Amino acid sequence: MTAPDLAIPGTEGAEPHFFAPWQVKAFALTVALHEAGLFAWTEWAEALSARIGGAPLPQRDTPEDHATRYYLDWLGALEDLLAAKGLAEADMIGDMALTWQRAARATPHGTPIVYETGQE
Repeated sequence: MTAPDLAIPGTEGAEPHFFAPWQVKAFALTVALHEAGLFAWTEWAEALSARIGGAPLPQRDTPEDHATRYYLDWLGALEDLLAAKGLAEADMIGDMALTWQRAARATPHGTPIVYETGQE
């Protein structure tokens, strides 16, 4: 159980909505890092707010499009926060993302992706 001062506000009884597995993983990773004490939820909220910037979403987007845009901003905010706190450098995050993408492309559909497959 998370300490009261570290609890994620407004989540009791709420169910997040996801349209793709990567969105669930991005959410879970952020929550796990927060629960590990790497940042306060208020820090996370500030990073996400800075990334989103209050820009209106296009009216013609589907809910799936909104979710994709939101979780791309979510991941960008997480990268920003980890870099600002000195927990992960932007270059390292970028290199790891490229390795993951190479591994994903090299993996036959329906089989688990092995990160090491993408290493050059």
